[in-house]
Amino acid sequence: MAVLKLELLSPERVILLGEAEAVMLPGVDGDMTILPGHAPLVAQLQAGLVVVTDAQGHGQRAFVGGGLAEITGASVTVLANRALPPEELSRERLEEEILHFETLRDAAQTDSARREADLSISRLRQVQAALKF
Repeated sequence: MAVLKLELLSPERVILLGEAEAVMLPGVDGDMTILPGHAPLVAQLQAGLVVVTDAQGHGQRAFVGGGLAEITGASVTVLANRALPPEELSRERLEEEILHFETLRDAAQTDSARREADLSISRLRQVQAALKF
């Protein structure tokens, strides 16, 4: 079975590295699922979960606070502005991320920056509900 090479990186560290059967990304135009053989693409990401399914069908989730994803038919590279690995994903950390985006929204100089921060806050609240935090 074909697999994707996956790299999820934040400025501070490597969050996930390995092979995946499928990768779901929180794109600014909506969630997208990447499978082996996907057409090449560079996508802007918003705050949300990256969900990785390995070849055995096991899933992992990591939080990204926006960034870019480069997709080829054989790999997915995510360069996240902010990220939390699966083992650090908790109610408290998500609350910290919501506070971060609320601060960005309150300091925003433009309507588009405020809308972007509001969208990230909304997505994070959805993540909390989905994870039952």
